[in-house]
Amino acid sequence: MSRVSDFLLRRRGGDRWHWTDYFTWFWLISGVIVMFGPAVWLVGSSFKSPAQLAEFPPTILPYVARTVPVEGFDKPLPLFEVTLENGETRILAEKRRIGIVAQMIDPAKPDEVIKVNIADRKPARDIGFATENYVEPLQKNDFVLYLQNSVFVTVMATLITLITNSMAAFALSKYQFRGRNMVMLLILATLMVPLSVILVPLYSVINAVGLFNSLWGVILPTVATPTGVFMLRQYMLTIPDELLDAARMDRASEWQIYWRIVLPLTAPALAVLAIFSVVWRWNDFLWPLIVLSRKELYTLQVGLNTYAGELNVQWHFILAMTVVTMIPVVLVFVFLQRFITAGIAGTGLK
Repeated sequence: MSRVSDFLLRRRGGDRWHWTDYFTWFWLISGVIVMFGPAVWLVGSSFKSPAQLAEFPPTILPYVARTVPVEGFDKPLPLFEVTLENGETRILAEKRRIGIVAQMIDPAKPDEVIKVNIADRKPARDIGFATENYVEPLQKNDFVLYLQNSVFVTVMATLITLITNSMAAFALSKYQFRGRNMVMLLILATLMVPLSVILVPLYSVINAVGLFNSLWGVILPTVATPTGVFMLRQYMLTIPDELLDAARMDRASEWQIYWRIVLPLTAPALAVLAIFSVVWRWNDFLWPLIVLSRKELYTLQVGLNTYAGELNVQWHFILAMTVVTMIPVVLVFVFLQRFITAGIAGTGLK
């Protein structure tokens, strides 16, 4: 622990603070706020009620209104901190509101009604979490089913992507044939073709083969990625050809060379591609929206769209389910982040 504190608190000027020390701390703290501030704000806002989300200025922490049961009323009444005309501040309950005038009562004396302008009061609140923002979509709105569909699409698409892209990269890196570089250039050229350009012919193909309204119709058109082929090919070029020739002399088949030698050595690059694939498939919205029209097949991203109506946007549910969609991606990064540096650094070596 002392080594960590010494590392964090060391200064360029020795005992004194140098101007670069101040700049470094300012730069690092600003970077942390810029990177993690929106995520913290998202998580905090996901526990707010719709009324609190509409408040201005907004608050960082979620609050819930304090209520009190009053004799003669079926439901507890909300409490407010009221400033009276004589300057006295009291905690009163709201009986009824008519326009800008609120009828307030003392919970101990419910028969006495005090009329107050709503500008002279503020709600009495405590820090609280609106957990129903998570419970209601998961229990009543089929979001557990949407979560299962997204997990299935992401896992299967990632596995198929790793297999197909690694096979293509193996052929383009370890086999010598005429036009190899041209094939690689054609694959990279597809990076310049956006999905919106091929949307209509791709939809026609999926519909013709009977994959419309099927999760496999979401998975299969996205498994071949030029980014993955290029990344794995660059990494496989670092594997010595002599190692593969020695395996062939031991009568190993090409499949055995690919499966038992090349794939294990390419594990860091495969981990990086797996992270990219999980992010791509998990966050994909446009293609699943086009292919899937049955509600029971929706993925999470398409399911979130059901809360964005033309006249009513349920932001509290959208924020809560957005946090849920972030969790798998964060877990993937936590478990595979150690491969990122090695994988990306290795793809640039020849």
